[in-house]
Amino acid sequence: MNAKPELKMTKPTYYAPHGGLPPQTQLLTDRAMFTEAYAVIPKGTNSDIVTSLLPFWGKSRFWVIARPLSGFAETFSHYIAEVLPGGGSERPETEQGVEAVLFVVEGQMVLTIDGAEHEMAEGGYAFLPPVATWKLTNTSDSPVRFHWIRKAYQAVEGIEAPQAFVTNEQEVTPTAMPGTDGKWATSRFVDVNDLSHDMHVTIVTFEPGAVIPFAETHVMEHGLYVLEGKAVYRLNQDWVEVEAGDYMWLRAFCPQACYAGGPGKFRYLLYKDVNRHMPLAPLR
Repeated sequence: MNAKPELKMTKPTYYAPHGGLPPQTQLLTDRAMFTEAYAVIPKGTNSDIVTSLLPFWGKSRFWVIARPLSGFAETFSHYIAEVLPGGGSERPETEQGVEAVLFVVEGQMVLTIDGAEHEMAEGGYAFLPPVATWKLTNTSDSPVRFHWIRKAYQAVEGIEAPQAFVTNEQEVTPTAMPGTDGKWATSRFVDVNDLSHDMHVTIVTFEPGAVIPFAETHVMEHGLYVLEGKAVYRLNQDWVEVEAGDYMWLRAFCPQACYAGGPGKFRYLLYKDVNRHMPLAPLR
């Protein structure tokens, strides 16, 4: 029998936006695209003037890089949050029945879930079920930046909702895709057989030169934020160059594939909806 390849764990790096505004001399030509099948939001679009403020958050701003749109990606929203020292929220979520994943890409913060405090730093990952009571504070002397992915939880009678947990990418061993000799791997934060979860937020890693060797075409909606490296990504009929800080937003059944460009690893934070029937009536 062939032994499974051992994946070498190295300390990862994460791209985080810092805002700012391009100079008046910059050319307007850009890689930003919004099509009927996909959107590409390059890192340069995350300037100061496209941030949003949210209720009950202090010293905080948010880049909204995905939101539900009828006929496009309908199941989730995706923010990049920037919280200054002393900032945060005692009431971060204002909707009922919403689950979330937080992933820290820069700085430190304290996340409190149902009264229990968790210190989170770069690579920190938290799952927040719809019944959790949580709050967040930046107690450090530097800004903290993190991803906040939200989804309306689809409850199923007879299946209990998942429990909250906090971990770090460094504590998760990547799983190699079959037949790739470890060159394409996924860091999974929940068991794929756990049907209590109706979304997966994972980290996908490609070694330089590795590929998705076919055009994936499937029912899951996707949000892909490039954490590190660069690649050429197939989106529907187009090949698009992407790099750290770029975001790709794919509707269901949009064909996708990629070549990792090197010289380092190509890595992205991936959202997809899973483990539920396709609703035949509006969700309530």
